[in-house]
Amino acid sequence: MRVFFDTNVLLYAIDADAGPRQHRAIALVEDALVRGFGVVSTQVLQEFYVNATRKLKLEPAIARRHVELLLKLEVIEVRTQMVLAAIDLQQARQLSFWDALVVKAASSAGCAQLLTEDLQHGATLDGVRVENPFRDLVGPNL
Repeated sequence: MRVFFDTNVLLYAIDADAGPRQHRAIALVEDALVRGFGVVSTQVLQEFYVNATRKLKLEPAIARRHVELLLKLEVIEVRTQMVLAAIDLQQARQLSFWDALVVKAASSAGCAQLLTEDLQHGATLDGVRVENPFRDLVGPNL
């Protein structure tokens, strides 16, 4: 089953202050890398780099190395039609544009699941089921 990773899950994997969220995120990413079912988009990679350097204060060279590792997942390129479809989804479902673009990328990649904290757990958007892999954990959010 193909799984799309949102930025927050990937950031938890490198955030030493994330406690149990870090352990869960690492396990999810490692499993996806080993089994070859993980997917990200160019948008997610960009957000990851920006937030790793700004929020988590990583040196740019270290953040870049993390992005290089994430390139081992399947990467979906955000295309112009996806942007337009995300605008329509944003309006139809009252999502943020960026969340709608993540959903559209996951859908276009044929993913069954979208791992994120940013959307309602259990919702199905554009044929993709939203899963919050941290819903049972307590501790700091990003």
